[in-house]
Amino acid sequence: MSQSQFSLFSSNEPKLITLPLPDAKVQYLTNFLASAEASDFYQTFCRDLAWHQDNIKIYGKLVKIPRLQAWYGDPQAQYRYSGLDMQPIPWTDELWDLKLRCEHLCQTSFNSVLANWYRDGQDSMGWHADDEPELGNQPVIASVSLGQVRDFDFRHRQSKQKSRISLEHGSLLVMSGDTQSYWQHGISKRKNISSGRINLTFRQIKPLA
Repeated sequence: MSQSQFSLFSSNEPKLITLPLPDAKVQYLTNFLASAEASDFYQTFCRDLAWHQDNIKIYGKLVKIPRLQAWYGDPQAQYRYSGLDMQPIPWTDELWDLKLRCEHLCQTSFNSVLANWYRDGQDSMGWHADDEPELGNQPVIASVSLGQVRDFDFRHRQSKQKSRISLEHGSLLVMSGDTQSYWQHGISKRKNISSGRINLTFRQIKPLA
């Protein structure tokens, strides 16, 4: 590797640890970002990203998504999920910086990122898999967590086995292989949490034929 690649990180090269989930490849790194740098990113993204709260249809009724969202990426990275058409906003310098770091560590390329802002414990995400056609087979999803620690739950589609990991401030979770085919994931509400968390999931959107 070139010296410029090593300069993406200020200390020894971090390593992803594989979690013991069957039918999946899930890796985790607690110290992807130093605490102070992660806090700087959190404050910048709270202030600068184009946050909005979309409506989705559930059982025929429009309801507000229980979190704020923003979609950034390359011009062709158009994405559709839960009935929402996501048109990418051009990359910010900070998002581009994190994209390069994730690409380096994951040894893959990303052309988009979905930002979710869980403002407090009442914001959540229901069970789902990132298995939309635009993501292709065996997608690699790199998930950066900033701010409040939140539980991230997995549920096997067939066996209904459940697993939980607490995503720490400045951590990176990578889902790849058959993970999206066999597992769903979600973030439950928590009454005792009053501070916010920003999650950035970097993806590669593929044009549909």
